[in-house]
Amino acid sequence: MELIYKGKVRDVYKFGSDKLLIVATDRISCFDYVLPTPIPGKGKILTEISVFWFDYLKGIIDNHLISAESENIPEEFIGRSMLVKKAKRIDVEAIVRGYISGSAWKEYKENGSICGIKLPKGLRESDKLPEPIFTPSTKAPDGEHDLNISEKEMGKIVGEDTIKTVKEKSLALYKKASEYALKKGIIIADTKFEFGLVDGKVILIDEALTPDSSRFWNNEKYKPGTAQENFDKQFVRDYLISIKWNRQPPIPVLPEEIVKKTQERYFEAKRRLLG
Repeated sequence: MELIYKGKVRDVYKFGSDKLLIVATDRISCFDYVLPTPIPGKGKILTEISVFWFDYLKGIIDNHLISAESENIPEEFIGRSMLVKKAKRIDVEAIVRGYISGSAWKEYKENGSICGIKLPKGLRESDKLPEPIFTPSTKAPDGEHDLNISEKEMGKIVGEDTIKTVKEKSLALYKKASEYALKKGIIIADTKFEFGLVDGKVILIDEALTPDSSRFWNNEKYKPGTAQENFDKQFVRDYLISIKWNRQPPIPVLPEEIVKKTQERYFEAKRRLLG
């Protein structure tokens, strides 16, 4: 195996001519930086959750997963790796929002819209939107910020036919997943999908609906008008904001207490979703 890509969280290895081995590490990134402190066990949780969703949602769109039980791999990769089809990545982030939070909340407060989509007046932070919206962003290189873009701008990057498929499938995936998660006590406020092409066909790739790529809120404690109790990496972002980190090197080391509480949130997301 040959390491061909080292991402913020995942390492990708060449596995034959048409396959890849994606390994989810315990690294955690916030504000476009990889933090120096890992979250032990996080990579395995991300893999388990993604594998579940790839199976649960396969009726909506094909995905790249071949197997999560690959042979002939290093022992340290077991439980945290997926053997997948090699795809040509579509270079946009496909984001679906069912609730208003994060950068979307900031944008809404400034101009009453998100990615060019006009929203009703008077929405509060964490409010449920009248219906889920598709808000793509650029797929920026590591170390750079993704930028929210309109569907028209996305069309210029990937083509009109592709954007139509990506939007339709993203909304369908979010709808089915969020309905399932709500029954398990989790609100999926928003999530990010990535897509690729195999033999000209659009498929779902990367990860799916994990605490790294989604906002998972505790439905039992949900109260619009403020930030929500969460089972995702927003907890780490909030800590970094609380210590007034300027989002530039040097990157802070996470205290043991923050690491432990982050582990607990990721594990709780897995427990609720998978049992």
